[in-house]
Amino acid sequence: MTLQSTVPSQDDEPARPVRLDTLVRLRWIAVFGQLAAVLIVHDSLVSEALFWIALAVVTLYGSLNVYLLWRFHGDARLESDGVALLLGIDIAELAILLFLTGGLQNPFALLFIGPVLISASILTARLTLMLGMLAISSATLLMFVYFPLPWPGEGTFELPWIYVFGVWLAIALAIGYISIYAGQITEESRKLTQALAATELVLAREQHLSQLDGLAAAAAHELGTPLATILLVSKELERELDPASPILDDIRLLRQQAERCREILGKLSEFPEPGEMFVRMPISALVEDVVAPHRTGEAAIDVVMPSEGGPEPIGVRNPAILYGLGNLVENAADFARERVEVAVSWNADSVWIMISDDGPGFPPEIMDRLGKPYVTSRRGRRKGEDSPGLGLGFFIAKTLLERSGGRLTLQNRRFPQRGAIVRIHWSREEFEHPAETLWGSAGSDAGVPEEEAPRA
Repeated sequence: MTLQSTVPSQDDEPARPVRLDTLVRLRWIAVFGQLAAVLIVHDSLVSEALFWIALAVVTLYGSLNVYLLWRFHGDARLESDGVALLLGIDIAELAILLFLTGGLQNPFALLFIGPVLISASILTARLTLMLGMLAISSATLLMFVYFPLPWPGEGTFELPWIYVFGVWLAIALAIGYISIYAGQITEESRKLTQALAATELVLAREQHLSQLDGLAAAAAHELGTPLATILLVSKELERELDPASPILDDIRLLRQQAERCREILGKLSEFPEPGEMFVRMPISALVEDVVAPHRTGEAAIDVVMPSEGGPEPIGVRNPAILYGLGNLVENAADFARERVEVAVSWNADSVWIMISDDGPGFPPEIMDRLGKPYVTSRRGRRKGEDSPGLGLGFFIAKTLLERSGGRLTLQNRRFPQRGAIVRIHWSREEFEHPAETLWGSAGSDAGVPEEEAPRA
C-alpha cells in the first residue's frame, strides 16, 4: 500500500485520491457498529466461543485503524491501489463476521454493498469490478459455508434455501446496479466540473483582454497632452532654425515621429474607456472580427448580409459572443470541403447568425448530445489531426453564447446536400442591450420559432 501527500498521477482512467483520515473515520463507524452488534446479541444469538472470536476480529479490525493513524499522517492521500486494499479488507472482515453469525441468513449481509459503492465513487472501473467480484464471491461462499445462527432456546434457525438464494441474488444485483449508477454519476459530475473550470478560464482570459483594451485607451488619453507639447515645440524649432542648419533634418524627423505617435494613440482611443468592458459595434463588424482570423485556412469563408430587414443591429463587443462564434466558425472551417457560409439576418424583434459548411455534417448518433462536456464529433475526422479533442470546445462555445442570451439549434443539410448548420438566435433587445452582468444573462430564450427567421 503506497501513500503520498499529493494527488497521484492519472492513468487511462482518473482515480480520485482520498485522504486517509476520511477512510479511517468511516472505518471507525463500522468498528463501533460491529462491536455494538456483537455485544448486544451475545446472550441470545451467539455461542460463547463464537462471541470471543467475533470480538477478536472486530478488535483486530480496529487495531488496523490505530496503526494507520500512527504510521501515516492524517492528511496523507491514498493512491488507488491503497484505497482498494483497505476496501478489500473491509469486505473480508465483514465476510468473516458473517461466517461466524449465520452467513447470508444474517440481515447484515447487505453491508457488502458499502465498500463497492465507495469504490465506484472514487476508484477506477477496473478496481471497482475487482472489489465487486470479491464481495459477490464472499457472498457466494457464505451461502454454503457458515456457522448456523443460534436462536433463543434449543436448536438453530434455518431459512429456506430459495430465500437464501434470493438474498444472494439481491446482493449481487445491488452491487452491480448501484456501483454502475454511482460511478456514472460521479464521472459526469467530475467532467462537468472540469468543463466549467475550463469555461471560467476562458472567461477570465477574455476579461483580461478587455481590461487591457481599457488600459490602452487610458494610456492614449494620458499621453495626448505631452505628445501635443512635443509636436508644438518641434514645429517651433523647425520654423526658427536656419534652412542650412545641420540639425534641421533631425527636428523634422522628430516632428514626423511625433505625428505618427498621435495617429497610433488615435487608434488606441477607439477602445473602451477605463471601466467599460465592451464597445458598441454593428453586427457586420462583429461578424468580420469573428471571421477574419479563420480566412487563412483551406476553406473559403463567405459572409452574407441581408439586403433588407431594417436598420442594422448595433450590439456590444462581447468577448463571450466573439469567442463562441469564433469556435463555431473554426469547427465549420475544419470540416468544410471548400466553403463555409456565415449568414446574418435580422428583423425588428430578432437577430440570427447561421454558420453552415459543406462537410460531412454532424454524426446522427451524437446529435442529441452535442453541447454536453466531453462529447466530440472530431474523433478520426478532423483534417491534419491525429488525435481527437476532448469535446470541450463546443460546450464552451454553447455556454458562452447562452450566457449572452443566444439560443443554439443544430441540424444537417437535407440529402443530397451535405454539411452541418448551426443557427444562433437572439432577441434584438437582448443583442443590443444585454443584461448588466459581465457576460450577459444565461440561457435566455426569445421564444421565436426557428422557421420564422428570414433567409439571408
